[in-house]
Amino acid sequence: MRPARFTDLVTDLAKNTPGCTRVQTLAEVGDTKHPRGLAITTSVGETRWQFMGQLPDGAKHDGFTDQPVTGSPAPAGPAPQATDAPEAWLAALVSHAESPEVAAVERWSTRQGARKGHVGVTVKFHDGSKVFARKL
Repeated sequence: MRPARFTDLVTDLAKNTPGCTRVQTLAEVGDTKHPRGLAITTSVGETRWQFMGQLPDGAKHDGFTDQPVTGSPAPAGPAPQATDAPEAWLAALVSHAESPEVAAVERWSTRQGARKGHVGVTVKFHDGSKVFARKL
């Protein structure tokens, strides 16, 4: 899944999640430095996310079609709570959707050897692509 389609997915999920009060693209909030991403507001406040993508191994930008490839969804886990830390909230939002395109969701701050202050989520898809959601 490419970042543009991931942006649409997260926008739809967030808008339909209790406790989420606003979802805007980074462009809509005046961020012209980051081409893809969202500003998501919950009761905790606004969090801005930059989305970057990685194509499947061996794929080239020219000719790559972003066609859905499905498989077993990543484990759902609990639903996102408005009071969750932003990284936990985004990871729960994506995994709880049980999208058949999402193979795995990994929080950066909880993985082994995590760097302090390095907050984000890696979403792996069944087509071999990845989206990196970095908290700005």
